[in-house]
Amino acid sequence: MRAPAEGRFAAAVAALEGAAAPENVAGQSYATGEAALAAVLLSFLRGGTHVVAPSRAGFVANVLGRFGVSADFVDTADLPAVRQAVRGHTKLIYAETLSDTGVADLRGLYRLAREVGAMLVVDSTLATPIVCRPLEHGADLVLHSTGLLLGDREGGVVVGRHDLMHRLTKDLGAPLSPADEPALLSAMGTLTLRVRRRCATAMEFAAAVAKHPSVVAVGYPGLPQDPGHHLARQLFDSGPEGTRFGTRVIVTPRGDADELVKSLRLIGDSTWAVRQGKAVSFSIGFEDVEDLVADVTRALDSQAG
Repeated sequence: MRAPAEGRFAAAVAALEGAAAPENVAGQSYATGEAALAAVLLSFLRGGTHVVAPSRAGFVANVLGRFGVSADFVDTADLPAVRQAVRGHTKLIYAETLSDTGVADLRGLYRLAREVGAMLVVDSTLATPIVCRPLEHGADLVLHSTGLLLGDREGGVVVGRHDLMHRLTKDLGAPLSPADEPALLSAMGTLTLRVRRRCATAMEFAAAVAKHPSVVAVGYPGLPQDPGHHLARQLFDSGPEGTRFGTRVIVTPRGDADELVKSLRLIGDSTWAVRQGKAVSFSIGFEDVEDLVADVTRALDSQAG
């Protein structure tokens, strides 16, 4: 049966995320990614329960405590750290497929969640189903914020098994705007092409910048020397161009990260860069890789004097 007009975007995301999932899945859209996360957490957690989450999970830190839910915040790309944070009353592990700290061991997280009777909820915004589909690796629910890669409108979507989606709170007052639905649905038609192009550019960009003498390190799972490379090759999808490793590249310069960002000229159109501690986090867009590398090279050279 065809999905109603207001549900076609969520159904399209569910079709991609659930393409090879062990069970049929459904999707539910929300006005923002935060609203999607809030719906999941408020639906499956109660007072006295415990959640393990990434440190940047603002809703977990700022809201859930009021309802008697305790939390530990860890780097969810660090499986031993997650294991250490788990408690006897942990009911939900919230992780990110890809983050600025690396690749999450989704299969390891699945096994850990099952050991303690917890759900595994995965934010796959930076991966999209074109790179990785967490449901295939044991996740119970997958969520996305739509503005970065899925589409150019703010929104959120949750995908999971029908029985879990039936329990999902839908009345938080934050549904996806009907005006945004057609644009997001249209963007799904070009998702594969867009993500493949950006992943390929990110791979070339990371490899080139890693060679610059003013760079201490480059974090990108597509690089053989990256700690997450082997894991990414196990989890991430591939196509004619090879494995897709995402669009986020972390560059640690010898000089000041703020000054590097300020020195960039081309960055800021579809590609953007922000300071991340002593590093700079690049989200690679549609610019030609030669132009991006030249821009960063010039900025690094100017720092070196």
